[in-house]
Amino acid sequence: MTRSGRLILFMLATVGLLISPGRSVAEGPLIAAAASTRSALEDVAERYLEATGESVRLVFASSGTLAQQIENGAPFALFLSANEDYVLRLANAGWTRGEPVVYAHGRLALFSRPGLFESSEHPLAELNYALSADKVERFVIANPEHAPYGSAARAALRHAGLWDKVKPLLLVGANAGQAVQYSSQARIDAALIPWSLAQAAALNRIGHLQLLPAATHPDVLLRQQMVMLQNSDEATLRFFEYLQSADAQAAFRDYGLKSPSLIPK
Repeated sequence: MTRSGRLILFMLATVGLLISPGRSVAEGPLIAAAASTRSALEDVAERYLEATGESVRLVFASSGTLAQQIENGAPFALFLSANEDYVLRLANAGWTRGEPVVYAHGRLALFSRPGLFESSEHPLAELNYALSADKVERFVIANPEHAPYGSAARAALRHAGLWDKVKPLLLVGANAGQAVQYSSQARIDAALIPWSLAQAAALNRIGHLQLLPAATHPDVLLRQQMVMLQNSDEATLRFFEYLQSADAQAAFRDYGLKSPSLIPK
């Protein structure tokens, strides 16, 4: 194995990131992606392989963790964040190449165990009733300090005046994917998690799943941007352009992510 290959493996093992199975360390550009995109992006990567014969390596973690790794010299070629803040931070520090692109808009879902409350046009009001009646003992969100969906969940709860009630009950996932995993556990009463991952995990089969109205959280927190990094090459550019194609956008929509209103040329 080459020195660069050993470096990649060491980096992945050290920070506990997840790389798609079946990919050689020496194969294709290394793509850093928010954990909330995992189901959709793995599908997109398969479509890309079928269409072009080219593969990419996908590494998933919270957007904040990935941004820190990029700042520490991790050899990523492309970064897909679950919000724009981390992309702008990297761009301002000179870690990026070219202009960032909005590839999707994320949405939050409120998951609840069976019987906790019924579907409503105001799901956070129903959550408030359940909290006031002491029916909620464990509530899940992603880490709001590193995961944009965690930040959005906290913002939504604060907007509804529920943050102080929920804080003592929190079980915090390191990233959006882990928060969804926690939500499937038997003792979890409710969670605010990505709509896309909740659907992919079929949480509606074990509980109740509601799309949170957009007015309950700042849209900017879920404006998902991607940008090429200093390690990018022509292969990275081809995948970056494919992510803006109608085929890739259809895949993102299939997994519950909203397409951007305008895709830059």
